Amino acid sequence: MEERTSNYILRRSIFAFLQSYKYFTITAALLAFPYAASLLLLQSLTPSSSFVLLLRARIRALFNASGFPPNSILERKLPETIAVAVLALPSSLSSSIFSKASVIHALHTSQDHPKNASSSRFFELYAVLIHTQICNSLFTLSTYATCFSSVFLAFNLADGFGVSGLPGLVPFLSATVAVLSSFTVSITFIICPLALIITGVEKTGGFMAALSKACGLVKGRTETALWLSVWINAVMAAVEALFQYRVVRGYHDNGETGIFSVAMEGMFIAYLYSVVLVLETIVAYFFISSGGSKWNIAIPY
Repeated sequence: MEERTSNYILRRSIFAFLQSYKYFTITAALLAFPYAASLLLLQSLTPSSSFVLLLRARIRALFNASGFPPNSILERKLPETIAVAVLALPSSLSSSIFSKASVIHALHTSQDHPKNASSSRFFELYAVLIHTQICNSLFTLSTYATCFSSVFLAFNLADGFGVSGLPGLVPFLSATVAVLSSFTVSITFIICPLALIITGVEKTGGFMAALSKACGLVKGRTETALWLSVWINAVMAAVEALFQYRVVRGYHDNGETGIFSVAMEGMFIAYLYSVVLVLETIVAYFFISSGGSKWNIAIPY
């Protein structure tokens, strides 16, 4: 069987996107728009919010009590990540899932003419996806908790054996744990969206079965999965940087005088972000279809 590389998957995804361009850029993108706008706004507003400042103080106290060395980047970014994830959860369970359901349903049932897809099946698909999304959130939370428990255990063991004062040990432990934790979290952020797409394709709410199939799909193709994830996240980061530069900076520079133009530009950038989210779902769909036959995942390709 022909090996489907990451470049082939990207080309196939872009072709499918352009083939149903109007549907994906109007219906699916507009469904994802509230989620995209909330993410961009929350990433700009949360760093100075009282909720984040409180979280930062609690995490700093936890690090000090556990003997974890001070890390300004971790102490700054972790509270912001938690705050954005919590505050964006309502739109994640509504807008984002509606958009993903529309994309999966269009690709899986009627890729050439997605407008003919049944609305009743669409809402059935949404009910299945929201169950998996909740499980994904809990699984991601448990992954974060496991990583930090491992960090604290490593430094407490070093203190317990009296070797924490050895020169170079603390930086070595910090680097090792950071690399392992980053790899674990990265794999989690790849597997969970794949499990969501698999659940939507099979129209079953079995999270563990979908998760095991997602792990099997990634196994042996980790490099391809990571490359696709890097490609999509790089585009997302570019749109987020554009929002920070044009909207946030423009608002701070012009104040209330140019609020209308800044708001319109912000809406356009949020729409671009929602289109990227749609592309992310399409890429994940075709990544699964390239190896789904091995795991009895029936995807038309």
